[in-house]
Amino acid sequence: MLDEADERAIAVARALTVDAVEAAGSGHPGTALALAPVAHLLFQRHIRHDPADVSWEGRDRFVLSCGHASILQYTQLHLTGCGLELDDLRRFRQLGSLTPGHPEYRHTAGVETTTGPLGQGVATAVGMAMALKRDQGRLAGADTAGIPDRTVWVLCSDGDLQEGISYEAGALAGRHRLDNLVVIWDDNTIQIEGSTDLTTREDTATRFAGQGWFVQTVGLAADGDIDIDALDTALSTARAHTGRPSLIALRSQIAFPAPNAVNTAASHGAPLGAAEAAAVKARLGVTDEPFTVPEAVLRHTRRAVARGAELHRAWDTAFAAWTTAHPERARARAQAIRPVDPAAAAEALPVFEPGTLVAPRDASGKVIQSLAEALPRLWGGSADLGDSNRTTIASGGSFLPADEAGGQGLSGRNIHWGVREHAMAAALNGISLIGYDTPFAGTFLVFSDYQRPSLRLAALMKLRVVHVWSHDSVALGADGPTHQPVEHLAALRAMPGLSVVRPADATETAAAWLSALDRPGPVGLALARQALPVLPTPADEVRAGVARGAYVVAGAVDAVDVALMASGSEVSLALAAADTLARRGVAARVVSVPCKEWFTEQDAAYRDAVLPPSVRARVVVEAGCAFGWHDLLGEHGRTVTVEGFGTSAPAQQAMASVGMTEDAVVAAALASLATARP
Repeated sequence: MLDEADERAIAVARALTVDAVEAAGSGHPGTALALAPVAHLLFQRHIRHDPADVSWEGRDRFVLSCGHASILQYTQLHLTGCGLELDDLRRFRQLGSLTPGHPEYRHTAGVETTTGPLGQGVATAVGMAMALKRDQGRLAGADTAGIPDRTVWVLCSDGDLQEGISYEAGALAGRHRLDNLVVIWDDNTIQIEGSTDLTTREDTATRFAGQGWFVQTVGLAADGDIDIDALDTALSTARAHTGRPSLIALRSQIAFPAPNAVNTAASHGAPLGAAEAAAVKARLGVTDEPFTVPEAVLRHTRRAVARGAELHRAWDTAFAAWTTAHPERARARAQAIRPVDPAAAAEALPVFEPGTLVAPRDASGKVIQSLAEALPRLWGGSADLGDSNRTTIASGGSFLPADEAGGQGLSGRNIHWGVREHAMAAALNGISLIGYDTPFAGTFLVFSDYQRPSLRLAALMKLRVVHVWSHDSVALGADGPTHQPVEHLAALRAMPGLSVVRPADATETAAAWLSALDRPGPVGLALARQALPVLPTPADEVRAGVARGAYVVAGAVDAVDVALMASGSEVSLALAAADTLARRGVAARVVSVPCKEWFTEQDAAYRDAVLPPSVRARVVVEAGCAFGWHDLLGEHGRTVTVEGFGTSAPAQQAMASVGMTEDAVVAAALASLATARP
């Protein structure tokens, strides 16, 4: 039960919410006002965290999936002593402040993940819980070792659970019986357009129960506020419950205790206004100037510092005892979670014989097998496409609940995501955020469309995740245009912070994996399904070239007439065209461009060495649309690209039908030369 000091702290937190939104002139006060008691209860009693060390390994994770209510989290980060000051709250939503409109990872200490796009927080939290479960397996069962389990706590909204990604994520969490995941659903029945009755008749609690969740319901107190005592009990019960993730359906009234704004859609995303703000503070009994926290309140809420220090000491003591009792397992865990050693990864890469025919997706599969032996932290799977993507780790077993047969329990290294591309990508972000694993996930390139919001958040957060996208072009053949990506490479390249790598052969594929493991930010590998010749360039030169995004693979060194730029399977096409041009007396340089983003990062000297400014005749050859290539083409450049959808036909016929032929490359080169020559 809350005491008077708790009640006063909640009132001050609510007042700070009103002050911050009014000062900013924008924001989302309704949810933050209503849920202030929930946040207080979580940060003071339930979340295991250390305000003096927000990166402490033994901490729980808190995810504000309804990121629009960011002031709710910022207020608690200030009151509990996590580093935010009152001046930061005063600068809510202002340029350069530590309190942006939605929580941002790496920007504000204590924020575990960037949230705001609804549903993402819930799905990311599933990945966090999976990664912590995997580490629990490394600890041989944290409960039996005396090390407290780490719980992932989520606050989410109606909108979060209406997004399709939440259905995918909920099914995953239920299947994996993630009992270290507790989701608190703010069931306030209000959205921007009005009552949730306008949009749904779903029994959300039954939905989650049907997905394998433990569900509790908490109603309103007699005064219309949240029933905090019932919630306190439900949170304790959820944490103690085993075998299932937990959902707490929490009834609230948006904007409570605002006398006029309560239960109104308008309170979701706009300031209350001066009169209503004053009325709220009067009802709360807050008469101080804006952004005032009485010393007595701060002393009370800052007890979280002492609590956190004790939790920290207890976890460290238990971990040290476990290390002493299980030295071999401790060494194995330390080795498993240590950062990737690029030299060790390079040593583990397979070697491919020049001239042999190897599909890049097959080469990637071989690389995964080799890296899995050298890097215990490598962990992943596909959206029910393990065979097609070649992502299954042969000796890895299935990641499943610890007591299930048929896999290797929490030690399993193959995640069976099912056909859930979006939740897979978001959960991948969550796994990366925990920091113990280097996760990867596979699907067809055309289905990267289903992943874009999660990819964008990975790019925003600079997360090291690897996406394996096979079946990269019209050359996949008879499956037809529904499965043949055309615009996808351009669309993905347009996303800041995402590196898209399209290898030309098996050796480039291995080099792409090596670079992906050694760079910050997400990397997507676009891999051909068809067999391609392994080019004769030495592996060390290929690795250096791929790491820099583009390099010369063949052709003229001096007196270059035309540069043929290509990626993926079209590098071989460009090489064939270069030979034909040479017989016609035209000196062509072939440049493989596996990653435009990495090439753009290079200094001007390197870029000019690969593509000399004097070479004005240029051709881009790629089985995708031309959009995004014109910065490298110049005014005389030509493209051999795909500007319409493909067709259902065997691979070579499908490629020919969209103009991806040697004759087309030769013709484009000659046309470019005709205009480029003085």
